[in-house]
Amino acid sequence: MSPALPLLGYAALVGLVAPRLLLRAGWPYRAPVLAVAVWQGLVVSFVLAVALAAHQLAAPTEHLHADLVGFLHWCGLTPAPGVPDPTVTDRLTVALPSAVVLTAVGAVGVELFRGRRARARHRRVLDLVGRRAPQLSATVVEHDVPAVYCLPGHRPRIVVSAGALRLLSPGQLAAVLAHERAHITGRHHLALAAVEAFARLCRPLPLARHARAQTAVLLEMAADDHALHHHSRTLLATAMYEMAAARAVPAGAFAVGGPSALVRLRRVLHPQRRPHPVLRAVLGAGAALPPLIPLLFGCAPTPFT
Repeated sequence: MSPALPLLGYAALVGLVAPRLLLRAGWPYRAPVLAVAVWQGLVVSFVLAVALAAHQLAAPTEHLHADLVGFLHWCGLTPAPGVPDPTVTDRLTVALPSAVVLTAVGAVGVELFRGRRARARHRRVLDLVGRRAPQLSATVVEHDVPAVYCLPGHRPRIVVSAGALRLLSPGQLAAVLAHERAHITGRHHLALAAVEAFARLCRPLPLARHARAQTAVLLEMAADDHALHHHSRTLLATAMYEMAAARAVPAGAFAVGGPSALVRLRRVLHPQRRPHPVLRAVLGAGAALPPLIPLLFGCAPTPFT
């Protein structure tokens, strides 16, 4: 039997079943950083499974490792005595999965470029209408609508509206600023760009939809946890309540308010114990495992041939 069938079956499990199981689990909101890693691992695993299935469908009687060795030998990258130069078909068996992977990588690159361009455009506007507030390490804009958000990536910046300065107490403002700094230092825009790109490529797929939505919520929770290291739950919760309806957030930015604020507010007010260190270690290993499974199928010897 060709490994293509198990690979396609595995891709179906990852794309259709795994998201539902992960959504029903209780631990992701208790360990948001690990949960983001698991979602990212599932996305990478799905792409690899589809790419290797394409390879096996093009060359059902060959093994991935043999084709790669022959291809590297043809490219002059490794000596391989006894391995003949690849034919056109051999090259296609490498080009086809490569096209799948490069399409996914290219989509991430496009998403990163779009986000960077949108943030750069917004920074130019801020340079004109905003004023630096060194005591806050932020840019203040004269706007009555309460808003606090950050522009991550190149030349990161935190933006605070005059309405937010009037609405929030000094302690609340400090907690919100800590939340935004967590997005910047954690480079959360990279993880979000990856799932956004995957969602654009595979929009109907449950994995694509849920990975994008859950990653956005989990990254906000991770930033909440960072803020709680330095500020009380009362300060952060009341600040989140005040900023929950904030809408003045540009594309490519992170904000403490928004549609996930209610879920996160409940989480802050009713904390749960973090997973046991052993469970965290298992979950960390589980995040790295899914991308390896397609490689085992693709390089497996008998009985898949």
